[in-house]
Amino acid sequence: MIITNGKIITWEKTNRILENSAILIRNGKIEKIEEQVQLIQQFPNEEKLDAHGQFVMPGNICAHTHFYGAFARGMGIPGRAPHDFPEILEKLWWTLDKALSLEDVHYSALVCLIDAIRHGTTTLIDHHASPNAIHGSLEEIAKAVEMAGVRASLCYEVTDRDGPERAQAGIEENQRFIEHVKNSNRMGGMLGATFGLHASLTLSDQTLEKCRNSIPDDFGFHIHVAEHPVDEYDSLEKSGERVVDRLQKHGILGPNSIAVHAVHIDTREVQLLSETGTWVTHQPRSNMNNAVGLSQPEAMMRAGVKLCLGNDGFSNAMWEEWKTAYLAHKLWNQDPRRMSGTDVVKMAVYHNGALASEHFGAGPIGILAPGAAADLIFVDYHPFTPINGGNLPWHIIFGFHESMVTTTIVAGRILMRDRDLLTLDIEKISHHAQRIAGDTWKRFQNYF
Repeated sequence: MIITNGKIITWEKTNRILENSAILIRNGKIEKIEEQVQLIQQFPNEEKLDAHGQFVMPGNICAHTHFYGAFARGMGIPGRAPHDFPEILEKLWWTLDKALSLEDVHYSALVCLIDAIRHGTTTLIDHHASPNAIHGSLEEIAKAVEMAGVRASLCYEVTDRDGPERAQAGIEENQRFIEHVKNSNRMGGMLGATFGLHASLTLSDQTLEKCRNSIPDDFGFHIHVAEHPVDEYDSLEKSGERVVDRLQKHGILGPNSIAVHAVHIDTREVQLLSETGTWVTHQPRSNMNNAVGLSQPEAMMRAGVKLCLGNDGFSNAMWEEWKTAYLAHKLWNQDPRRMSGTDVVKMAVYHNGALASEHFGAGPIGILAPGAAADLIFVDYHPFTPINGGNLPWHIIFGFHESMVTTTIVAGRILMRDRDLLTLDIEKISHHAQRIAGDTWKRFQNYF
């Protein structure tokens, strides 16, 4: 098809906003971006999709999320509120994940994918846990992803906290799914896989070694790193080394691996993450919610760390994560000069795009250019001040809102058109999710 009458935001390294141009999409990729009159003359019989003057831009990318946490919304935790992050893990997440069935896993993913499509997030990297429903859990999520039509990468978090049998089951679930993705030729670039690990604090040396020996060389790990100081102190007690050093010793880091949070790492750990080419993800809304502090994205990027932006299971409205990153670091550092819009774009657009491009093997993702994946959104934004490629970050931070996304396209397939979802039945899925979530909450309560 040819997308016409849009103001095209390319997100090239020198970003441009093109008017009077159109986009030709074929076989899931962008074939041409040229003057609209010329493109229509060249391909007069091609189907046309009219953007009606809206902005047309690459879909947003989420570098770390948790579909399985969807049923926590509105759920009460018995007793007094958790007083720190370790207690949040114990009382909320490590109890909720035990309460999940395979049906819960499937519908948790579906409701998150509805949220993603409606809010213009077209690529997501998920990190899953369901210790009483491990076998087949990634397949259930993959079915939801295929129904939705987005790009997603999946893994199961291996941990020792639920005993050796479940740790082994988690290893085998990762192995099965990685083989599935490999044998399916990476599903045409729509499905990816990593080997999931929870965090250093719930993994023994023996389990880390077993995981290291279980993964193909062309795949990497996905692990939480130093989200709270307890992770560092646990690592020092276990090994005499800080978390990143310990993971490096066990071969967990590398250019295919993702380290999540990295809030409490020191200078040498930053250096190791940079030297190994490990991807790092920042989730400011989650860090604020868990009161764990904020990492140092600007310093890490200066040191050469490939820093991306995720949401850690918060809503898949990634511009909200942009805005939080932009504001939170100013307050945290008591300095309005910190975390500029260009730094946010470096994480959310350029680094997220590079991670997705390498991870899915579908060509460039996160950019509108010939040869790139045709993952794009229409945004009904009407600026009342001048807008150009240079000042766009501040228009997004202070002007864009997820409700402005009207159309979502992935690999040339329209998933939402004029705010009407075409691949998922919102009413049916939401009704069923609400019914089974009640049963999940009852099982959750039974653990107290």
